[in-house]
Amino acid sequence: MLIAALATGPLAANCYVLAPAPGGDCVLVDPGQDATEQVGKALAEHGLTPTAVLLTHGHFDHVWSAAELADRSGLPVHLHAADRRLLTEPAAGVDPGFAAQLSALLGPGPFREPENLVAVDGGDTLPLAGLEFTVEHTPGHTPGSVVYHLAAGAGQPPVMLAGDLVFAGSIGRTDFPGGDPAAMNASLSSAVLARADDTQILPGHGPATTVGRERATNPYLRALTG
Repeated sequence: MLIAALATGPLAANCYVLAPAPGGDCVLVDPGQDATEQVGKALAEHGLTPTAVLLTHGHFDHVWSAAELADRSGLPVHLHAADRRLLTEPAAGVDPGFAAQLSALLGPGPFREPENLVAVDGGDTLPLAGLEFTVEHTPGHTPGSVVYHLAAGAGQPPVMLAGDLVFAGSIGRTDFPGGDPAAMNASLSSAVLARADDTQILPGHGPATTVGRERATNPYLRALTG
């Protein structure tokens, strides 16, 4: 499987391009700020054609380029309904101090959602670009946070597109509006700790890691396992 990771925008949010192989269809995950040019280069380099956009949650640094990239080709954009408001009201997802800075960072708006927005929920299965993604609802960072799972394949361990649920050595913050520490702990237990150690975690920020590495070294996960 081809996985291209692109760090986008001032907050270095990870955008991923996934495909079974070069030279065919692909899926875009979390195209954030300044993602359009990087995505275009990755598509050209690998000869790929995007067929859908997956969003792990609604924070601006993960969704900012979704409408631009999707609407030019009529692509569906998948997002949990609980985070839909954040597409048009990005300041609603951050604290008041950060919200005051967003107008300078993003401009005054108005902000729009993609034309073909598709709601996803836990338990959904999405066959896209020759890959099959299973959706798990993982609230805690935001009410509509989800993780997209790809089952193991030939020579490929399971893959988790984790958004801001878990990072290498850390987890997503829960102090923004809509954050919920108890829900975060439940999501970490079900989406991360219940998975096989060889599961590859592709997080929303920072380097890739594995469930086994985080189970052994991540202080937040260690606290959950006692």
